[in-house]
Amino acid sequence: MWNLRPAARRSTRGIATVLLLLASPALGNDVFPYDRQLMLDVAPMGKVRRTPSITIDSDGSARLELWCRTASAQVTTNGDQIRIVPAPLPESLPQYMRDGQCAPERMDADVTLLNALAQVTTWRKAGGGVTLEGPVALRFLADDH
Repeated sequence: MWNLRPAARRSTRGIATVLLLLASPALGNDVFPYDRQLMLDVAPMGKVRRTPSITIDSDGSARLELWCRTASAQVTTNGDQIRIVPAPLPESLPQYMRDGQCAPERMDADVTLLNALAQVTTWRKAGGGVTLEGPVALRFLADDH
């Protein structure tokens, strides 16, 4: 071992620990939050309180709750890389949706959001949430309910 005083040894160990954590995403707790519902960080659209969310299972299957419709997807992650391959949007609305809840702008927003999710390439944790980055950055917060 180096011939350092105790305080210098602690300082050196502390620096080495920080460098190790920065170099290793797994040790730095940058593991994708599988099996958690992540809510899109946006205000509700119109009078309907439903906001989009995604839930990605550890096997890569995902449920995409959009503004009106629900779609499935397959997700793969590798470090900070992510790829989302959504299934086509269903033509029919969910049974629980009442007439008038899905205005044309909400239906269009489904398509826009699905396209944005299909184009994300990286993810990162920041400020208590997860940001999916592509041409458009999409910030999601873990649902605390």
